[in-house]
Amino acid sequence: MRSRNVLVPSLVLTICCVAADAKDKKKILLPDDILQARTVLVVIDPDAGVSPIAPTANRTAQEDVERALMKWGRFGLATDVSTADLVITVRKGSGKMAQTTIGGLPTNSRPVIFEPTDSGGRASGGTIPPLGGNSPAGAERPAPTPQLEVGSAEDMFVVYRGKRQGTLDAPPVWRYSAKDALRSPGVPAVDAFHKLVVEAEKQQASRP
Repeated sequence: MRSRNVLVPSLVLTICCVAADAKDKKKILLPDDILQARTVLVVIDPDAGVSPIAPTANRTAQEDVERALMKWGRFGLATDVSTADLVITVRKGSGKMAQTTIGGLPTNSRPVIFEPTDSGGRASGGTIPPLGGNSPAGAERPAPTPQLEVGSAEDMFVVYRGKRQGTLDAPPVWRYSAKDALRSPGVPAVDAFHKLVVEAEKQQASRP
């Protein structure tokens, strides 16, 4: 019995040490360079095709994300990857794991526009060069053709580092997927990213 009484405090001490060690190694929410980012380029996932049922779904999601980012006011919108600290890809979910779409269309080409907003203005558009993925630089664009897309049934919002070649070939910084994550007017994906940045800055400020 005495031996058991000696072991119990030892076990408690071990558990406390493990807990303390886990706290000291708290995962960094976002790297410092991401918190320093001030420009962002929003593009449609280049691997996404155009749905015959909802042909403007991805373009609408792209514009809604841009507006939500401008409302936030932290980032300026870039029109080229060379001036974008971050690149965000969006992809509207269909609610199905597989759907037929039209591939080979220039989904990331649109007129350059300037739209007045509450925070000053929103410039967007232009022809975005290949950023990686299934569209390598210099590759000839395939002719539009039906394709079967298999993947997430939910909306996708993915953040990458910008100002580099093959941006989308690098691991993403953050990924958010949920039903209606890109739905306006709230755009939950942007709201979730906003909250993450706020928490990451608190974490950064608390570091020794």
